[in-house]
Amino acid sequence: MDKTTENAGATVADEAREKRSPSRWRKPLCLYVATWATTTFVGFVFYGGGSWLGAALFSVPLMIILTAHELGHYWQTRRYNIPASPPFFIPFPLPPFGTLGALIRMSGRVPSAKALFDVGVSGPLAGFAATLVFLTVGLANSTLVDAESASGEALVFGEPLLFRWASLLFFDRSDPTRILTMHPTAAAAWVGLFLTTLNLFPLGQLDGGHVLYALLRRRAVYFSTALFIAAAGAVFLFERWNWLLMLFLVALFGVEHPPTADDSTRLGPLRTAIGWAALAVVAIGFTPNPVDVKSGASETEKSVFFRNEPPECATVAVLARDDGAFSERKRQTGEKLERF
Repeated sequence: MDKTTENAGATVADEAREKRSPSRWRKPLCLYVATWATTTFVGFVFYGGGSWLGAALFSVPLMIILTAHELGHYWQTRRYNIPASPPFFIPFPLPPFGTLGALIRMSGRVPSAKALFDVGVSGPLAGFAATLVFLTVGLANSTLVDAESASGEALVFGEPLLFRWASLLFFDRSDPTRILTMHPTAAAAWVGLFLTTLNLFPLGQLDGGHVLYALLRRRAVYFSTALFIAAAGAVFLFERWNWLLMLFLVALFGVEHPPTADDSTRLGPLRTAIGWAALAVVAIGFTPNPVDVKSGASETEKSVFFRNEPPECATVAVLARDDGAFSERKRQTGEKLERF
């Protein structure tokens, strides 16, 4: 090896050591601790009824879900030697989440479609598995109460199909005068399901965009473009203005996914089946109106809401059916359910 080659090798080694240096993790770890703090704060004020135990029953499951999601991504980037940053968690000390999720920056081109698939799908699968565990535990510890008990100000959340189906395993939801009072862990699972589903949308650089590109390669742009146009049309047609920021961000980064270094890599039948199944989670885990800011709801719409002053026997986040009978009961009893 000549001197030039030795110097080049030393430079590469220095860069590798810099990437592994502890200082690289300082900011991500600070953000991670801050996100624990903000989710605990939101859990204390909004889901735990002013109890630190209630706060932990919300923040711990939610942070486990998010950590599993990000570690799923990060492990695959290390497995395929893809230059990537540690996970950057985003603290947000406001309800209903206490966080805006997390992100990992990848530099350079992904080596193959197979690597892209594994990186994209591993995070949602890990987060989804943790979500199902906490959803089961949370609903098992939830209770049914009379609608008359649901007084106080409220945040109202849409109910995904998966959440509805899971609740039917534990409760009879046929009586509109009875509402499901959710345990804080069930509320954490709702948040985890929403964030996981949002990431699985097959658009641009979202996890679902990675998965779709690995499945369809260059043809993925046609599906993503059609989905984006349909989503934008639905936002304006149904006046779901809360999705405008999401549409703007997707448009800013683009709906077209960049190619990998080797798009010819075959995924195989198992990865293909897992990929389409992961994308199908969007249909059962997504709600078009996650936080209801309208003054009313349709007869078939269900919702989750939080009460500042819950009855003594109830936890804080509540799953309610806002149909005609329930609205009439609210009118007769003078219950105040303000939607943010």
